[in-house]
Amino acid sequence: MAVHHLLLLSSPPSPLLLLPPSPRRLNFALPRRIPTHPRLQHSTSFLSHSSPVIRKILVRSTLREDKPVASDAAESPTLLIGEDSAAFELGKQRIVSWVYFGVVLGVVLFILNLVWIDNSTGFGKSYIDAVSNISGSPEVAMLMLILIFATVHSGLASLRDIGEKLIGERAFRVLFAGTSLPLAMSTIVYFINHRYDGSQLWQIQGVPGIHEAIWFANFVSFFFLYPSTFNLLEVAAVDKPKMHLWETGIMRITRHPQMVGQIVWCLAHTLWIGNSVAASASLGLIAHHLFGAWNGDRRLAKRYGEAFESIKKRTSVIPFAAILEGRQVLPEDYYKEFVRLPYLAITALTVGAYFAHPLMQGASFRLHW
Repeated sequence: MAVHHLLLLSSPPSPLLLLPPSPRRLNFALPRRIPTHPRLQHSTSFLSHSSPVIRKILVRSTLREDKPVASDAAESPTLLIGEDSAAFELGKQRIVSWVYFGVVLGVVLFILNLVWIDNSTGFGKSYIDAVSNISGSPEVAMLMLILIFATVHSGLASLRDIGEKLIGERAFRVLFAGTSLPLAMSTIVYFINHRYDGSQLWQIQGVPGIHEAIWFANFVSFFFLYPSTFNLLEVAAVDKPKMHLWETGIMRITRHPQMVGQIVWCLAHTLWIGNSVAASASLGLIAHHLFGAWNGDRRLAKRYGEAFESIKKRTSVIPFAAILEGRQVLPEDYYKEFVRLPYLAITALTVGAYFAHPLMQGASFRLHW
């Protein structure tokens, strides 16, 4: 997960430096109105009348304190409007925060096992049985499990602004994660246990090279994780959770990397398994992420306004489209936005998960879900 701060200027400009131009000057440009932003506070009244150079300095100083603010993307397509994703500075980490994270993770896993996973005390098996007994069809059960998860997950995400005002950011994150996590786990375990049920539609597992191609597609799909996933301390509510406006890294390729990665993962697994259960799982997951892309844009537009619209103009949903159309200008050292600890961790975890497949399958089978 990412922690990211870039500082250019840390103090607001003196009002004496931002006086409007003299009315006796005949050669001047009409000032561009810049919306109010919390980091700029009361300086926006001066900012709107200042010169383009002063405005860019002020905008840069604001952005590098991780508070997005709209700017003229047409004038400066490389000026950072949003936040730098997947940045992680080891020197800025607090040991006590990671100790808290370890404690929170342990408590969450204990409660999850007691309340949901353990068949003698938890409700997980009863939940799976109730859903699967509705029709007796594994395809229908798979779709219903995804639908329930998607409704709760996206529904709570849509209520985030209201929920955080009522109970606070940390409490709402606990509610969001505490509700979504058991539903997500149930869906994953059911898929693992029933992935070879249903009707076989095709069989290509013996085709030379197909295993390597599928493995590579799955590997690449995990590099399309949404950058907020890297913010472990915010995910666990150790740090106050925020709704981020990311712009760099994978966001330059697609504005909705989680959706793209899920589609790649679904197509790869469906191609490899080749049956109706895998197809129904992919149908449900892809539909959920397509809705999530629309809903995510809607929520960011509501939260950030012109800043998001500026980023939207120079990014794309379809991977690489904005780059090919010239709306996204990649820095010369773009590769450095991926040479970061979170992506190194993703590489190790993805390779490890591949070799751990037998362990995951065995653990899922023992639950009898």
